[in-house]
Amino acid sequence: MSPQRCLGLDTSNYTTSTALFDGTDGYQLGRLLDVEAGSLGLRQSDALFQHVKRLPELFDRLRAEGRLEGITAVGASVKPRWVDGSYMPCFLAGETAGRILADTLGVPFYPCAHQQGHIAAVAWGAGRLELLDKPLLAWHLSGGTTELLYVEPDGPGVLPRKIGGTSDISAGQLIDRTGVTLGLKFPAGKALDALSREGGGLRPFPVKLNGLTFSLSGMENKVKDMAASGAPAADVARFAVTTVADTIRRTTERALEQYPGLPVLCSGGVASNSLLREYLPDAVFAPPVCSADNALGVAVLTHRALSMGGPQ
Repeated sequence: MSPQRCLGLDTSNYTTSTALFDGTDGYQLGRLLDVEAGSLGLRQSDALFQHVKRLPELFDRLRAEGRLEGITAVGASVKPRWVDGSYMPCFLAGETAGRILADTLGVPFYPCAHQQGHIAAVAWGAGRLELLDKPLLAWHLSGGTTELLYVEPDGPGVLPRKIGGTSDISAGQLIDRTGVTLGLKFPAGKALDALSREGGGLRPFPVKLNGLTFSLSGMENKVKDMAASGAPAADVARFAVTTVADTIRRTTERALEQYPGLPVLCSGGVASNSLLREYLPDAVFAPPVCSADNALGVAVLTHRALSMGGPQ
């Protein structure tokens, strides 16, 4: 029997992504959206416009590589989180393309949330897909989200429930804004990570925890003050990144007091940060390609739904 090849689509606010998964092998093809130099992001209308232009380009490449043959199911992230009221227009691009393609091929279409795809991508990338079959704790750390999640199995998928995280700006926003302040290109995560490795001498700021919730907006002001006072860029970068990593570590330790013994999975673009990985040596991380916005987790969940006969 030939493998069930499933196609996943994800159109987040900063990446157009396609992926294929057959139960064993995964393949991902994506492209970052264009962000004007000095800008701190994209409007939803601009992101949606770029996705509509990029998807045909990615499909042309997949076809040229012979990867669109034998598609047995299509999935797409249709909203940020699997909760009522969660909505971002940019996900309409991937959902619309996915539904049309599934109808054309006569195969099932499986929707999921962007956050669910992140969790599945890390589990597969780390070689730990079995984590999706039992409760776990997961961080979703990205440019728009910093949430600590209690995740339960939900048939072939996963059902995350927020139990902590930031009360204002996300870890990714702090990192990106720090990078832009220091003259780095947005999104700045990778460049700021490298720059932070050259800095030192400053202890992380002790961000106050309110249960499993914390605020990072004050850190943004501290970073701007440091940069304005002439502090070396590498030291500013190190201060920002280690503060994020230390805050995530302390929150994780507190969460494990409430949920002892559960594995901790780290997903999202910020989970690619090398210092964060040092601060959480026992957590489950995946290669950076599986941590940033991608469609691989969508393809994995689509394959699980098809294999287990989940709802369309």
